[in-house]
Amino acid sequence: MDRPGLAEFLRARREALQPSDVGLPAGARRRTAGLRREEIASVVGMSSDYWARLEQRRGPQPSDQMLTAIARGLRLDLDERDHLFRLAGHEAPRRARRSPHVSPGLMRVLDRLDDTPALVITELGETLAQNRLAAAVFGDGLGWTGLDRSGIHRWFAHPEARGQYPEHDHEHQGRLQVAQLRVAASMPDPDPLAARVVASLLASSDEFRRYWDLQEVGSRFDEHKTLRHPEVGEIEVHCQALFTEDQSQVLLVLTPAPGSGAAEALGLLGVVGEQRFSRS
Repeated sequence: MDRPGLAEFLRARREALQPSDVGLPAGARRRTAGLRREEIASVVGMSSDYWARLEQRRGPQPSDQMLTAIARGLRLDLDERDHLFRLAGHEAPRRARRSPHVSPGLMRVLDRLDDTPALVITELGETLAQNRLAAAVFGDGLGWTGLDRSGIHRWFAHPEARGQYPEHDHEHQGRLQVAQLRVAASMPDPDPLAARVVASLLASSDEFRRYWDLQEVGSRFDEHKTLRHPEVGEIEVHCQALFTEDQSQVLLVLTPAPGSGAAEALGLLGVVGEQRFSRS
């Protein structure tokens, strides 16, 4: 572990960021360049004391998980992320197609969206990042493990996960997700999780097998969605999708028509939050 090098790198990258770069308000006049230590610590999800010790060359060696969080919080690209890992005495992660490292470009856009639901997902429906309104609408998508990391797997393995969509739309959504899974599974360098999801659902879900046999292929998202929420009812939104260059991650932005009932419903959810909708 190169403690001096790590400390200098963290300090320089912190000072290169402005609050708006990570979705924080600018606040009063600032005396220091870039983000304060407590601000970047809150973005990363660590204590400000832990961050301070790293910058002071006396912190413990961060784990792989902590380094991943730091790289995301600092909005590092893959070369910068790999450098961070090496400074901390770890081997840089293999650059697989599926990676928990969210595209910095998508994160910069997500950081600026606080009045409409937005989330970053993989080609298998894994939630990598979400804003507070997306959490209020869909629940916390970050805590799933195993095959259930894939929203496609959850759709068929746990039908109760379909509650965000009206029942009359379930077949359409199911077929859409199977078509997306077929694309992911047939990539030149497919994510191994894709094959595991396919095998699991072929063995356990008659509905999935029926849709799989249709041989439908597609990676598009509906331009219009009707979502259901237990507190505010149906919400009509437009769906914009912004893909990374390799199509492995996508930022979904769900916007209601200005002045509509959906806009009012989302405004209410922004106040209520997600306390009723977290998994027990």
